[in-house]
Amino acid sequence: MSEPKKSLYERMGGRLGVMNLLRHFYADVRQHAEIGPVFGAHVHDWPTHLEKIGDFWSGVTGGPALYRGPMPFKHLHLQLGERHFQAWLGLWHRHCRAWLPAAEAEELIGYAEGIGGTLRRIVALHGDGAGSVGRS
Repeated sequence: MSEPKKSLYERMGGRLGVMNLLRHFYADVRQHAEIGPVFGAHVHDWPTHLEKIGDFWSGVTGGPALYRGPMPFKHLHLQLGERHFQAWLGLWHRHCRAWLPAAEAEELIGYAEGIGGTLRRIVALHGDGAGSVGRS
């Protein structure tokens, strides 16, 4: 009998691996000209924010489902445009490929792109900047 396939969470190194990626990624996010100011205006306790984001990605990757809350709806009031999504995903691609083995990086990038697509649609339909997603 073969061993069951390990989850992406396990292959990433569990919580420590997820948090390592997030710490490096969000260090660059905070300095990014396009999205840094958005995060800077809304995140005031970075350690707590990173733990919450770690909870989110834990569940997405097959680890413990610790995140509670309506993630997409927390983004509605931010007036996000396509340039914000492109900047976030560009950094995500770079960091996944820098910090993870190739197969795990591509799998995690796929999850992020799917989540990003859903978030774009929700923001476009319901956000304060409704329709802003198509604008740059």
